[in-house]
Amino acid sequence: MNKISNSIYAALANIQDGARIMLSGFGTAGQPTELIEALLECNLKELEIISNNAGNGDFGLAKLIKEGAVRKIICSFPRAADAYVFDEMYRAGKIELELVPQGNLACRMQAAGMGLGPIYTPTGFGTLLAENKPTIHYQGKDFVLEHPLHADFALIKAEKADRWGNLIYRKAARNFAPIMAMAADCTIAQVNQIVELGELDPEHIITPGIFVQHVVQVEQISRQVVRQSDQTSSGHTSAVEK
Repeated sequence: MNKISNSIYAALANIQDGARIMLSGFGTAGQPTELIEALLECNLKELEIISNNAGNGDFGLAKLIKEGAVRKIICSFPRAADAYVFDEMYRAGKIELELVPQGNLACRMQAAGMGLGPIYTPTGFGTLLAENKPTIHYQGKDFVLEHPLHADFALIKAEKADRWGNLIYRKAARNFAPIMAMAADCTIAQVNQIVELGELDPEHIITPGIFVQHVVQVEQISRQVVRQSDQTSSGHTSAVEK
């Protein structure tokens, strides 16, 4: 059994217009940028994206939104200091938003991955987020019904993998990737390193290969973060973020 794809495009080949796709990442930490860039080249439309946020700057998820590939996004933090792409598209009525509190987002994905039905959560009760949703009063507390979040595909980033698809992550880059892998029909993982079977300590494996269908090794790409003040004064790049 070998889940390693020699081509990033081969791994993405089955994604079609209108697909629901989960994208890992807490901001840029753990975002599968190279998979997203390749997805852009597939010229897909009407995608529904599930992510923690709505992209940063004008690369990765933000670029996918800017190019008009995303019909709807389900996320917790659509706005940030550098989320101007989403802001402009939303104000222009070019993208739909379903706002989900972060804890609810995680629990709904977990419910899908575990094969559960709807869940009840206190978060959102009494707010606009609970409009037209069933509620219950249980043991002195009020709860709102939320449905599991399932996806056709999950595009995630991990640190290491073997050919069976077992994954380990690097620190905060782990974030939502493990539960997204469980909640999708097909999980595609970009990794920095592929190791031989047996090299990954079983106690360190976070995502078992049973939840992963494709593994793609990508080069770590350094992204230059240019500060406007430095550009003005010297014209040189001020920092490099990995």
